Amino acid sequence: MAKDVKPTRKNLMAIEDRIELSERGHDTLEQKRDGLIMEFMDILDQAQDVRSDVSENYETAQRTIDMARAMEGDVAVRGAAAALKEHPEITTQSKNIMGVVVPQIESSKVKKSLDERGYGLLGSSARIDEAADAYEELLESIILAAEVETAMKKMLTEIETTKRRVNALEFTLLPRLYENQEYIEQKLEEQEREETFRLKKIKAKKEEEEKAEEEEPTVESSAVEEPEAAD
Repeated sequence: MAKDVKPTRKNLMAIEDRIELSERGHDTLEQKRDGLIMEFMDILDQAQDVRSDVSENYETAQRTIDMARAMEGDVAVRGAAAALKEHPEITTQSKNIMGVVVPQIESSKVKKSLDERGYGLLGSSARIDEAADAYEELLESIILAAEVETAMKKMLTEIETTKRRVNALEFTLLPRLYENQEYIEQKLEEQEREETFRLKKIKAKKEEEEKAEEEEPTVESSAVEEPEAAD
């Protein structure tokens, strides 16, 4: 991969900029991942409590409805349920947790007074009222559980996405950039050594030529003086 990069100073500067940017992004994503994990652990603790509440409320609701059916009869229980005129209403909003948009569920008309249930005081009994109270508690815990479970799933998805990005930077992109940086630096050093060696050779050759030029007049003068010595 590194050999596909041209060993130029311009490319080296570009790679160094990418390394700096990638390292900052890696640090930011690591901080985000750690923060998301902390938030997720808080939501997980809440989810465990909510699940426990749902389980307990379901058992209570099941026990009270069975008791009402046994004491008042199935027809009376169904009649009380059919008398309900205003059903629970649910509205959803959203909130932001470290960049993750999670739902915020609000409910209304879940818990009702005796006169709001529609069956009237004379058309019910304590057993039916207890069953209605238990199922209203169960419904509220289910709504809260839906909010918490959805938030937990969204947080977990974001954590996994952030972890993949961190790993991609740490184990793929940054090593490749470091490799390219090292390759270009080595090539540039080789080019500098070759250039230095070439300049030294040119300098040495020039010095030899200058030295030869300096010695050349002495040889000519010696050649002229020899005949005079012979006379």
